[in-house]
Amino acid sequence: MLRQVLITGSGGLIGGEAVRFYADVADEVVGVDNDMRAYFFGEEASTSWAVAGHESSLDNYRHASVDIRDRDAVLGLVAGLDRLDLVIHTAAQPSHDWAAKEPFTDFDVNAVGTLNLLEAVRRHAPEATFIFTSTNKVYGDTPNRLPLVELEHRWTLDEQHEWATFGIPETMSIDSSTHSLFGASKAAADVLCQEYGRYFDMNVGIFRGGCLTGPGHSGAQLHGFLAYLMKCTSTGTPYTVFGYKGKQVRDNIHADDLILAFDAFRKAPRQGEAYNIGGGPDVNCSMLEAIEICQEVAGRELEWTYTEDNRIGDHIWWVSDIRKFREHYPDWELRYDIRGILEDIHDEGVERWAS
Repeated sequence: MLRQVLITGSGGLIGGEAVRFYADVADEVVGVDNDMRAYFFGEEASTSWAVAGHESSLDNYRHASVDIRDRDAVLGLVAGLDRLDLVIHTAAQPSHDWAAKEPFTDFDVNAVGTLNLLEAVRRHAPEATFIFTSTNKVYGDTPNRLPLVELEHRWTLDEQHEWATFGIPETMSIDSSTHSLFGASKAAADVLCQEYGRYFDMNVGIFRGGCLTGPGHSGAQLHGFLAYLMKCTSTGTPYTVFGYKGKQVRDNIHADDLILAFDAFRKAPRQGEAYNIGGGPDVNCSMLEAIEICQEVAGRELEWTYTEDNRIGDHIWWVSDIRKFREHYPDWELRYDIRGILEDIHDEGVERWAS
C-alpha cells in the first residue's frame, strides 16, 4: 500500500486518471491544480469540474491549489508530505500555438515548474519515484524529414525505412530542429528529469507521449485533438483541420493504458530513463480517419473546414516505437484501439457537453 501520492495537473486528463487510480491503492492522494487550463484555452477547457468530482467522491483526496511556478509554495507543499512515495507530474502548458503568445508563461510552467518539483522532491523525499509526462515534441520537426509516402487517407513511412514496422525510437535526435516554444520548454524539462535521475540517483521516469487521450480530457481547439474532435462531432460545433491535407498521423493512447504504464514503472523504477509511449504501430490514425470514426460513433456528420497552414513544429507522421518500455515492463499491454478510445470519449462526454 502506498502512503502518499502527489499528482500535479490533477484535474486534467492524465492527472485525473492518476487520481482515481491511486485513490484505490494509496492512503492519501494530494492533487495540485490551479485551473490554468481555463486561462490557456478558455472556460470550456476548465478542469474545475474534474477537481470537484475528486473532492466529492474520494475520501482520501486532498486538493492543493498551488501554482507550480511558485517555488516557495511547491517546496512548502512537498516538505509537508512526510510519507511521500510517488509523484506524477502532468501539469503543463500543452499547446504549440499558445506558447508563442506567452513564451515566459510557457517556459515558467513547463520547465521552471518541473525544476521546482524535482528539487522539492530531492530535498524532502529523495526516495520517492518521480514520473514526468513529457512529449514527443521534444524531437521537434525531425520526424518530418523521414521518407514519407502519401496514401489516400494518410501519410505513412516508406516501408523500406528501418522504423517503418515499429515506429520512431528514443534514439532520434532532439537537436537541430524546429520544436515550437512549447517543444523547447518541454525538452528542457525532459532533460532536467533525466539529469536529476542520473546525477542525484533519483527514481525518475520520463514518458514522451504522442497523443494522450480519453474521456477525462477537457479538449479544446489548440489541444486534445481526439477529445475535441469527438466533442465537435457530437455537438455540431465546426472544426478546422490544419495542414498536411488532413492526412497527418498520430498514435493515440488511452489515459487508462498510460496510467498502467506509470504504475509498472513505479513498481520497478529506473533512474532518468526516457520512453516513447503511445499507441505504437497498432493504435494510430490520420485526421481523416479519425473524422470518419467520430461520425460513425456519434451518428452525425462533422462540419469541418480545411486550412493549408499547418502548425509550426507539428508532425506529419508520428508512431511511437514502444519496444523499449515493453522490454523493461513486459507485463504491460495496450487495451484500447482507436474505435474503443473514441467510443469511450463519446459515451462519457456526451451528457457533459450537452449541459
